[in-house]
Amino acid sequence: MQIYRLSPSTLNLFLDCPRCFWLEKIKRIKRPRGIFPSLPGGMDLVIKKYFDKYRLNNELPPEVQGKVAGKLFTNLATLEKWRNWRNSDLCYEDKSSNATLIGALDDCLVENGCYIPLDYKTRGSALKDDPRKYYQNQLDCYCLMLESCGFKTKGLAYLLYYWPEEVRQDSVVKFHVEPIKIETNIESAKRIVKDAAALLASPIPKSSANCEYYNLVAKRRDEQKAIQGDFFAQR
Repeated sequence: MQIYRLSPSTLNLFLDCPRCFWLEKIKRIKRPRGIFPSLPGGMDLVIKKYFDKYRLNNELPPEVQGKVAGKLFTNLATLEKWRNWRNSDLCYEDKSSNATLIGALDDCLVENGCYIPLDYKTRGSALKDDPRKYYQNQLDCYCLMLESCGFKTKGLAYLLYYWPEEVRQDSVVKFHVEPIKIETNIESAKRIVKDAAALLASPIPKSSANCEYYNLVAKRRDEQKAIQGDFFAQR
């Protein structure tokens, strides 16, 4: 019996284009991608180390004090496991669908015994769009995995945004820090896990109408047919 291993990112792919999701999980055919930028990953590590210094003293960094609920989760050993999806025991199992949801959590707040996911985001400029459009499912999944492992959640999570404002003397870059509170829905995450697993157990689906990758492939295929048609017409 096949077990479907899912993550917040693969579920986002499912929501974006069922066909691309099916091809990646069943046929191991992934979307083409360019060079992955290393700066966001580097920033992520630096921010984690910075927060961990305050965690040891059971404090919040001054730039987020009074702006987020609760305090930092103090069990660093457990948090380090949660931060690495390969070692994490943070998961959700839907046995009826043979699906397991796993993922890596940047950080976590605790308020009155409730756990609140905290996810770091770096970007080049101030926010323009509603971040729920891009990260709602991810945060829903984090809360679902916490609940499944016995950590009561509060129905909310935070995105903590960093974007550069200016470069100061001695190459010091000043960042604007903006926490965004997002209400979460674990029932939505459960439904998406179940729907994604059902799709993987089915024949290859149609692509999303606005999938730029499939549309590009279809366009190139049509262009190739047109070129071949012109070639034979001229003979």
